[in-house]
Amino acid sequence: MSVTVREAAGATLPRGSKPVDALDVRGVTKTFGATAALQEASFSVAAGEAHALLGENGAGKSTMVKLLSGLISPDAGAIALAGERAALESPAAARQHGIATAFQELTLVRDLTVTENMLMPDAPRGPFGQLRRRQGERLVAEHLAAIGLDEIDPRAEIRDLELAQRQKVEIARALFRRPRVLLLDEPTSSLSGRDVEWLGERIAALRQEAVTIVFITHRLREVRRFCDRLTVLRNGRTIGTVEVAAASDEEVIRMIIGRSLASTFPARAATVRAREIPVLAAQEVATAGKLRGASFALHAGEILGIAGLQGMGQQELFLACFGMAPLARGKILVDGREVVLASPRDAIRNGIGISLVPEERKTEGLFLKLAGRFNVSLPVVQRFAQFGVIDVAREDEAVARALAQVEVEPRALYTPVGAFSGGNQQKLVIAKWLLAESRILLLFDPTRGVDVGTKQQIYRLMRAFADACGAILFHSTEIPEIVNMCDRVLVMYEGRTVAACVGEAIEEETIMRAALGEGAAAVRAGE
Repeated sequence: MSVTVREAAGATLPRGSKPVDALDVRGVTKTFGATAALQEASFSVAAGEAHALLGENGAGKSTMVKLLSGLISPDAGAIALAGERAALESPAAARQHGIATAFQELTLVRDLTVTENMLMPDAPRGPFGQLRRRQGERLVAEHLAAIGLDEIDPRAEIRDLELAQRQKVEIARALFRRPRVLLLDEPTSSLSGRDVEWLGERIAALRQEAVTIVFITHRLREVRRFCDRLTVLRNGRTIGTVEVAAASDEEVIRMIIGRSLASTFPARAATVRAREIPVLAAQEVATAGKLRGASFALHAGEILGIAGLQGMGQQELFLACFGMAPLARGKILVDGREVVLASPRDAIRNGIGISLVPEERKTEGLFLKLAGRFNVSLPVVQRFAQFGVIDVAREDEAVARALAQVEVEPRALYTPVGAFSGGNQQKLVIAKWLLAESRILLLFDPTRGVDVGTKQQIYRLMRAFADACGAILFHSTEIPEIVNMCDRVLVMYEGRTVAACVGEAIEEETIMRAALGEGAAAVRAGE
């Protein structure tokens, strides 16, 4: 336990007294049928401490968050708050105990405004139960300004906000309830750069007010920036709790996955076929949104990185290349020939072979209530049909091969994909396009919210695809991924490609300087 945290927690206690933990989880067990999600899991957090909860997807972190949020109840064990046992039988009970949660899988209602989401379920009302909208908007506007989010319009609908803004609204809603215990479930999975700095400032301010923070993440860099201690869960059990400063990354990874990661990133290709005709190219493409003039040339066997701060046009560029964002000007070329991509169907068809792994897998990449078979075969289901009848045996055989390729359990063939962890869901999205035999993969932040072991699997899949003469356009909010996975990197700023990095120039500082608009050099198509 961090000495400074313990001293802060016990500053007002009589001499010789032992500080009482703000949150104490002891021997908690939770099963779902034959699956034990948590098995006698335990950890404790002091008042004013930021405590990381780590583990692979499926290790029990999400179940723990749901227990502490009152969404489910434990089968055994106890949860104590400030030394007193707490019955967290519902979300309302958790709120009454001062617990607030910002979820990774956002709980915001897309068709409601920021204000309406922020105030649920406690909107101010008049004496006859009528909503006081102006008062609510004023309260929300004051709150957003106080926590440094005054650029977000309280009257804006959630659907009109970018993912990073929606994530910040999710966090802001948890803070609006003035919690004593704040659960942050993968809060930076869709944040980068300045947004992460914003979250760090909020965490520091909350700790000054003795708010207890449980920080669930897969990013060790942020654990070191924000947290005093960390607890690791594996297969539902507590592996151990250690001081962050006392454990190396290698030691933490070994605790998480039970083995060492000798090399996180696979080796780059020895050569890049830069002189060949690009399989996919963009020439000064622009959309009605934030994309103002981006150019690139992607070759077979290459992983081309697209770096930049949030909201600089990267998403529009990927959507335009997949037929989901109409071009206002510019050209997209496949194998040197201009193409018009009016829809994803145009991008997927034979001869084009472009596929997209989108930003939000649950809402944009999968049908969660359908089994893996239907999700994976969907783009090419006609391949298994004759006279309108699907040959289920052939379909199952092909999907099973794709599942084996991405290392997902065979049961995914007949199990709804919503039952799988985020990492396995992401691999199912990738399997879909491998089955479709795509030539070009557009990967938009494909490791968002997945554990270190699954990340390494995705890295290997990417490099194997490129080594087999596939081509990958790759964006990540984690700059180390861009640095270590890409053969070349283009940086976007204010909707344009402004700098190119090749060879030794692919480094974090160079990329971030260009991403911030400092010393950016113009880039020509095909450079």
